[in-house]
Amino acid sequence: MPVHTASGTRLAELIGESADVPCYHHQAIDQVGEGLVVSAVDVDGVIEALELPGDTFVLAVQWHPEKSLDDLRLFKALVDAASGYAGRQSQAEPR
Repeated sequence: MPVHTASGTRLAELIGESADVPCYHHQAIDQVGEGLVVSAVDVDGVIEALELPGDTFVLAVQWHPEKSLDDLRLFKALVDAASGYAGRQSQAEPR
């Protein structure tokens, strides 16, 4: 299913303006939580991704990125964010 990303979001930086994603859900997001922004919608306007703007890596998708092992951009971004966080924590905490 094609999704379209919102310009300026972390998700748009990762996957571009649009992507064909494996999506099987039968529920939709009704209300967006405080501080979150919609970062992708499907062709019917259903919210497919949310994120929290800022330095913290918070990105939620309504599809199954694990089904597309030829495209690991979301997983790489998560691992990179975790690695960066671990590096900052180890520098901040003397041993």
